[in-house]
Amino acid sequence: MEQVLRSIYQERASDPETLGVILVEKRREGDPITDMFDAILLIITADDEIPIYTKHYTSSSGIAAMHVISENQLQKWILVGTQRKVVDWLFYGKIYFDRNEYVEKLKRELLEYPFIGRKIKMGIELSRLIRAYIEGKTFYEHENYMDAYNHVVNSLHYLARLAIIEKGISPEVTVWSQVKKIDPAIYKLYEELITSDEPLQKRLELLFLASEFFIHNRTADGAQHILEVMASKESWEIQELHEHEELRVYSIELEVFIEFLVEKGFIKVIESMSKNELIKHREYQVM
Repeated sequence: MEQVLRSIYQERASDPETLGVILVEKRREGDPITDMFDAILLIITADDEIPIYTKHYTSSSGIAAMHVISENQLQKWILVGTQRKVVDWLFYGKIYFDRNEYVEKLKRELLEYPFIGRKIKMGIELSRLIRAYIEGKTFYEHENYMDAYNHVVNSLHYLARLAIIEKGISPEVTVWSQVKKIDPAIYKLYEELITSDEPLQKRLELLFLASEFFIHNRTADGAQHILEVMASKESWEIQELHEHEELRVYSIELEVFIEFLVEKGFIKVIESMSKNELIKHREYQVM
């Protein structure tokens, strides 16, 4: 694929806005790093007009995907950890063009300062974990065990990512290989869920108890980012929280996260009168 894509990356490298060109080739059959393609061509550009531009190619050598990513978009992904494969591409890919050593400097920063965006990443994973746990518990209580199982698997995945981020490490695609070394207790939970001979209902019951313990122990650290943002103002309406630049990354998890933190005593509800005397406005304040 390298020879086939050469003309494409040479053309991109001649563009003054291009900061780096990286080629990631499939290492083995079914390799998840290339998203089922034979090769990924990652182009990093200073041009922010189109944050993400993707094109697919076919040749006798196989299929390839080209992703042109703006520098700003790449930094956002690195900060919040929402596109973990991009970090894998940076480290496992072959650099074909590197303007002023942009890519090499970025890789050094990721290695030397692994806690960049750590609080935000932990907050996002904790909020996802909480939603999956709550929804899974609801399915379990209504005896919808297969749906509950699906949510428990997701919640354990978020818990695993959270444990990895706590150590200042970026979660990889093979997250369970990482967490087996970093936090064997979480790996053991996952292993018991999928391999145990116990009835599904019993497995789920034990997993919900264990998950509650893990969530409790990680709430203070995982909520640090959102609480620090909220401490900058006396009280917040929910819409203000949705519109805050640093909190947008929580997306649909924000309101569940807020209500969970209210329940756990990290956030206080402030009520005020509305035009309708039967209903009150609800604002939020850090305890």
